[in-house]
Amino acid sequence: MSRLAGKTALVTGAAQGIGKAIARRLVADGATVIVSDINAEGGTAAAADIGNGAIAIAADVSSPDSVAALFEEIDAKTGGIDTLVNNASIVPFIAWDDVDLDHWQKILSVNLTGTFIVTRAATDRMRARKAPGRVINISSNTFFAGTPNMAAYVAAKGGVIGFTRALATELGQFDITVNALTPGLIESEGVKDSPHNNAFEFVEMLQAKKGKGQPEHIADVVAFLASEDARWITGQTLNVDAGMVRN
Repeated sequence: MSRLAGKTALVTGAAQGIGKAIARRLVADGATVIVSDINAEGGTAAAADIGNGAIAIAADVSSPDSVAALFEEIDAKTGGIDTLVNNASIVPFIAWDDVDLDHWQKILSVNLTGTFIVTRAATDRMRARKAPGRVINISSNTFFAGTPNMAAYVAAKGGVIGFTRALATELGQFDITVNALTPGLIESEGVKDSPHNNAFEFVEMLQAKKGKGQPEHIADVVAFLASEDARWITGQTLNVDAGMVRN
């Protein structure tokens, strides 16, 4: 496929799991993709594995200086991005009684504030270039489910949905669409190495369609939102969870 030919996309948190699957799919659709992750070695390995011109640039989305350096390098190497996929995230498993301020601030700094920092830099550049753009925020269906042991995460991902709606209103006049996507439980490397891996049987009982969610299920929808096929969609939140959440 070549529906993203000539486009350049940045995917954060793309060293593995959902982010890597998204980067791979966007490349398959013809885009030049920047694979970014705080894990520099992992990002480099992911870009090499994806191939087809994927570019690895390490960055910490919670750091304004790191993000500024990221975009300086992107501009130098590609001239700028058309599509931003905010995927970088910390997914904790911690009971409410163990949540302290340090944990709360750490989760929000990456999952919500990081989304703001990267989006600020990306959309300012899109507007300066007077180019249409796509912002795709990876939230979570835990916001709708109120999943336990994830209080800070659920709060942050709810904030991402609110941010998506507000930003779509602000940026529509510049031909920049902003949408969110809420995955359910996905069988990624991070999930398989965490207590969340034990929840698949329970989650599957709640799904309208049975099976385990895969990173590619999310990547396919991101590719659609990045394409011209989705040009009339903005300010929306799409549940991609086999019908676990129905709204």
